[in-house]
Amino acid sequence: MRGEASRIADRESRDSLAPKLRDTGKDAWRIGNELFKITGVLDRNIALERALTDPSRPVADKTAVLKELFKGAEHPMTMEIMLDLVARRWSRARDIANAVEDFGVDAMMYYADATGTTLQVSIELSELHSALLGLPVVRAKLYDDQASSEARVKLFREVFEGKNLNVVTMRLAEHATCNLRRRRYLETIQWLINKFSRHMGESMVTVTTASPLTKEQSERLEKIYTAKAGRPVHINPVVDPSVLGGMRIQIGDEVTDNTVVAQLQHLHRTVKAGA
Repeated sequence: MRGEASRIADRESRDSLAPKLRDTGKDAWRIGNELFKITGVLDRNIALERALTDPSRPVADKTAVLKELFKGAEHPMTMEIMLDLVARRWSRARDIANAVEDFGVDAMMYYADATGTTLQVSIELSELHSALLGLPVVRAKLYDDQASSEARVKLFREVFEGKNLNVVTMRLAEHATCNLRRRRYLETIQWLINKFSRHMGESMVTVTTASPLTKEQSERLEKIYTAKAGRPVHINPVVDPSVLGGMRIQIGDEVTDNTVVAQLQHLHRTVKAGA
């Protein structure tokens, strides 16, 4: 959990710079890759994180650290993002790496927007999630921190070779296993799905069920939510056996969870509160 200062810093920075990042168009691909690389550097160097987030250190000193680190090889937008982040106050040193990664994913989404592939990437991430649910051994190896990042990326490419995944899907999926960031692989893919769902707003309805939706169910849901939104929507199905039954529906930031596991959790809380 991020502290209040970090949540404010992250939100204000992204609100301020999102329009500029969006306007970089296809350059967002380069920016996203640079930000992912910086995330990895920060994760491996707590001393650097502390140097860039120390509230007692002048911003000019932090700027000098960044310029020495990048040596002018970065995209100007990458440097603008980093300069903005180091000028803000953070609850914990490592929270700045989370913010950099968030910007990296945003950049990849804006690149997908610029190339007209946002919906395709969102669908592919959901299909990847569903496929990995049936591959527990592969899934475990993709977040095995005892294996090298190169070995994990190689495994991913071997398993999904020939699937003709979009370059953004591939880059996001490889980032998730290359830099584990203390997360299970499937959790990261679900996080990415949620970010794309929010990014697309009411155009994307993510429906999580224990077993695949039938064609009739998908068409009925599409009809219902198209009427609600007043414009065509896409049903983004996610299969997750752990929900046991029912449906979890997400539209942007709005979530309606009527899954069996959610109902059981609610019952448990009710019983516990009444005990």
